[in-house]
Amino acid sequence: MEFGFTTAAYVVAAVLFILSLGGLSGQESAKRAVWYGIVGMALAVAATLAGPGKGLWVLSLLLILGGGIIGWIVAKKVQMTEMPQLVAAMHSLVGLAAVFVGFSTHAELARVFAMDQNLRSTLMGFAGILAEKSPVELSILRVETFLGVFIGAVTFTGSVIAFGKLAGKVTSAAKKLPGGHVLNAGAALLSVGLLVVYLQSGSTLALIVMTLAALFIGYHLIMGIGGADMPVVVSMLNSYSGWAAAAIGFSLGNDLLIVVGALVGSSGAILSYIMCKAMNRSFVSVILGGFGGTTGPAMEVTGEQIAIDAEGVAAALNDADSVIIVPGYGMAVAQAQQSVSELTKRLRAKGKTVRFAIHPVAGRLPGHMNVLLAEAKVPYDIVLEMDEINEDFPSTDVAIVIGSNDIVNPAAQEDPNSPIAGMPVLEVWKAKQVFVSKRGQGTGYSGIENPLFYKENTRMFYGDAKKSLDSLLPMID
Repeated sequence: MEFGFTTAAYVVAAVLFILSLGGLSGQESAKRAVWYGIVGMALAVAATLAGPGKGLWVLSLLLILGGGIIGWIVAKKVQMTEMPQLVAAMHSLVGLAAVFVGFSTHAELARVFAMDQNLRSTLMGFAGILAEKSPVELSILRVETFLGVFIGAVTFTGSVIAFGKLAGKVTSAAKKLPGGHVLNAGAALLSVGLLVVYLQSGSTLALIVMTLAALFIGYHLIMGIGGADMPVVVSMLNSYSGWAAAAIGFSLGNDLLIVVGALVGSSGAILSYIMCKAMNRSFVSVILGGFGGTTGPAMEVTGEQIAIDAEGVAAALNDADSVIIVPGYGMAVAQAQQSVSELTKRLRAKGKTVRFAIHPVAGRLPGHMNVLLAEAKVPYDIVLEMDEINEDFPSTDVAIVIGSNDIVNPAAQEDPNSPIAGMPVLEVWKAKQVFVSKRGQGTGYSGIENPLFYKENTRMFYGDAKKSLDSLLPMID
């Protein structure tokens, strides 16, 4: 009876998770999709607590309550600009959980293997479940345990480094130890050899050494990826965390965890592939941490950056018939989305055509800009993807770039030695006038120089994005 109830609840929860993922693909359905996920997770937790193997309810409820309180406090404190690093931190916890569950499963496996067949029948709990398995099934479980620990360890250190890069605590430049990919390949081959040893002997030492090798791989892979590609890294780690969760499901014999992990892992992999295609990157190179460096000296940028004040920008906007706004991470940092929304309302009220151009990797998290604009109640129908709007820049009077760098960098097309060479970008420089809202003359997060800032039709609107946009509003008459 309990098993049937749990299975039915898991099926319903899995359907809700699928509906949640599907709904997140559109801005209008995203809020409803989040609720699908919340209800599905609540149902899954309740079914697990009430299902077979139930016990230690007080401890379980205390842990859930404690985790919920911590999550609530963190979520209330984290600004929208810090969401990418929060996501990376959550991925690291999934990876760490996979490692802990793997070692716990290993301990129970060792306990079962150490007993003769008669004594195994006396085991209770998880060990009792293992005792009912055949030798072949136990060997398969060893493989599952080993892979779960490996994926979890890679996810843990990779996510920690991603968090550090996104939070500015670790350099955003691509860094590799001497030997580069040879070290990664060596650690991977060592892990394969240790899998053979572990499968034959169940050696704790083999599992520990593999864990250390996997921790190194996660660290070195993500350190080898430059800041310009961090949105893809976040998506890739999301996929890794899903597969780690699926591995936990296999170890624990939890069907729902397997399904949910597979959903997250596959959706993250698909998103990573889509983003790589949008950036003209090799998906295999992303997985191997093989991009982010240069192949030669970058093209020298000549000219000077010409500044403009609020009056000059306002005059151009008042004279323009068509405007395209390109939001970036700088808008998020300044929390300027409400000011952008108000500017859009005023321009549209004057009969001007205003649209937003969103690059697939704008910000530091997939969909980052879409969320901010939706939060500011910018109409969905004027927020367009790069492929939908890129051809319209030549016929646009004014393009306003708010805190973007790499996604509007012409070096991607003009400089074969640029770290972003070949990456499709928003061709804002083709507009009649370009205004770049930027805090200063620095190169930004990725450290790549941007020739856009030196072009004849570009003017630099220096200052905090929110304050700069707010100064424009009274002059839009």
